[in-house]
Formats: sequence, C-alpha cells, structure tokens
Amino acid sequence: MVLKKIYFASDFHLGIPDATSSFEREKRIIRWLNQIKPDCEALYLLGDTFDFWFEYKLVVPKGNIRLLAKIAEFADEGIPIHVFHGNHDLWQFGYFEKELGVQVHAEPISIQLGKHLFYIGHGDGLGDGWRFNFILWIYRNKFFQRIFAFIHPNLGIGFANYLSHRSKLKTFDGNFTFNGEEEFLVKYCRQLIAQGDKSEYYVFGHRHLPMIYELDQTKKYVNLGDWIGFNTYAVYDGQALTIEKFEG
Repeated sequence: MVLKKIYFASDFHLGIPDATSSFEREKRIIRWLNQIKPDCEALYLLGDTFDFWFEYKLVVPKGNIRLLAKIAEFADEGIPIHVFHGNHDLWQFGYFEKELGVQVHAEPISIQLGKHLFYIGHGDGLGDGWRFNFILWIYRNKFFQRIFAFIHPNLGIGFANYLSHRSKLKTFDGNFTFNGEEEFLVKYCRQLIAQGDKSEYYVFGHRHLPMIYELDQTKKYVNLGDWIGFNTYAVYDGQALTIEKFEG
C-alpha cells in the first residue's frame, strides 16, 4: 500500500524572465508533478503560479497549457487541488474552478491535515509595508478590475506583463536575506499565536526563501521557496512536514 502524502509548492512565476526559460521551468514542474502523482493525496499551490494572470470574460492568458492540463488531470483522477491567489495572479474569476476542477482560495485558510492544524496562504498583505498593501488594495478593487477588463487583451496583458517582469526581476538579484524575528511573516504568525490561533504549521510562499523556522516547540513557520532559484516544495506524510528539493 502506497503511503499518501500532501504536497505544497509556490511561486513558479511562469512567464519570466523570458519564454524559453519559463518553458523549461514549466517542463521541470511537469516532471515533478508526474513524480509525486502516485502518492499524492492532495496538492496545494500557494500562489504566483504565473507571473501574471488576468481572466477576461472570454479570454485567458496564452501559454502554460501543459501545466493547466496536468492540474486538470490530477483533478479528474480525484486528487484535490487547492490553488491560492498570489499577488501576481490574483485575478482569477472562475476559470480554474470550472475548467480545471480545482478549489481556489482568495484568502489564507486554516485546515486540519492528518494530526496537525495548518494555516496556509500565499503570504502577501500579511504584514507587508503600507506601500505594498496599498498596491494590493488597488489590485483587489473591483472597480479597477472592471476598468482593466475594458482594455483589449493584447494591450492589457502585454503592458501588465511588462510591468510585472520589470518589478519581479529586480527582486531576483541574489539578495535573499532572512530577517529572523523581524521577518514580516514571522511577526504575522506571532500575532496569530497571541490571538489564540492553534495552528502548528504556518505555510506560506511569497518570500521565496525555503525554510522551516521554529516559533516554539510545537509551532513552525514554513516558507516554500520558489522554482526560479530553488526548486523547493514541502511534503507532509501525516507525521511531519519537510522541505524537499527537485532536480538539484
């Protein structure tokens, strides 16, 4: 009997820095999904799967068909897929649920998995600075979403991709620094705990730094890293959660 496991990954950022490298990353992700499929009980994708995603009423962004097909394949075979909004791909308006058969989460969730309670989310807006939160408020605002939807996809998606690539590439300069107790997601976890939250694993993406950081003897902050520089993911076997690396 195969021991079933729950898998977590985040921040694929498909689309950057160029079509060729993004395509190679997509194929690497597919190889990983094929590897975990036999023992996958559930899959959690914690946001920024795409560097930019916006669903018009009748149009979705071109590309990444292999990943979308693989996600649909998992769902069709009864493997639950949970997709979280990231700050780069939060404009999801039903396509993933209707066409791929996944469950989409716009906010963090608290869920019992095995014998542990998990708090799971992308991580954006959870203690970030006011500038980031203000931009995020604009992104989530229904009025601005409707205004953007009036722009022809060739212009709207093209311009958004340009801005997204320019912004994100500035952060991939090797300057990955963990700030310990000053880390904003660690502070957010501390706030939840102070309010009585009982979660044992706080699992996020967003910061691109793969790690398991002990908050106390029973509670851990987990960041999944990314698939641009680390190719890391987390796996939960019912007893403990670990960070693993795929293909080097």
